[in-house]
Amino acid sequence: MPDFAQRRTTMVDTQVRTNDVTRYPVIAAMLQVPRENFVPDARREVAYSGENVEIAPGRVLLEPRTFAKLIDALDLKSGDLVMDLGCGLGYSAAVLSRMVQAVVAIEPDADMAAQAGRRLAAEGADNVAVVNAGLAEGAPAHGPYDAILVNGAIGVLPDAIADQLAEGGRIAALWRDDTDPAGRGRSGLGVARLGYKIDGLINWRYAFNAHAPVLPGLAKIEGFVL
Repeated sequence: MPDFAQRRTTMVDTQVRTNDVTRYPVIAAMLQVPRENFVPDARREVAYSGENVEIAPGRVLLEPRTFAKLIDALDLKSGDLVMDLGCGLGYSAAVLSRMVQAVVAIEPDADMAAQAGRRLAAEGADNVAVVNAGLAEGAPAHGPYDAILVNGAIGVLPDAIADQLAEGGRIAALWRDDTDPAGRGRSGLGVARLGYKIDGLINWRYAFNAHAPVLPGLAKIEGFVL
């Protein structure tokens, strides 16, 4: 039988700690949550690999390094209300649930949302609400949110999502560099950026480079050229 507990420790020691992730709540949560329980059964063996793990066509569970650095950058507090945008099968929400007061996990795929709810319940994450909704819609009825984690790449941040971030709140997202307004990096890669909402506007700063597929409905729509 695979020793998933040992793989989890190795993941944190070799993929998380070595990439300048030092906040104790992040490390503790990732040591506790069984990542193998939040991927399709056929993918359990690769749950702790240093790569994105496909959970559905065009959807991935972010590699441990990228995920850890994103939530580390958010500087989450125990009293925070967090939106987990694109929660997939619920791993990110399970980790976040151990760090904050409550998590609202948004998943547009109805089947994955249902699976996420069951897997989170089995994990005892009773401070997570899974909402089956479009990623461009979010869940305004539960907000505003102290922090937003975007679980995948984006080419644009919808106004509706930006509006749900509380004043002074933080948002972490991976922007595809081929649509990234900052123009960093090479085509096909991406740039993780941390945003702060100040006076109603989100001000972004560069965090690190990473890669993930663009989430459904969040690609940048190029204008027509005459």
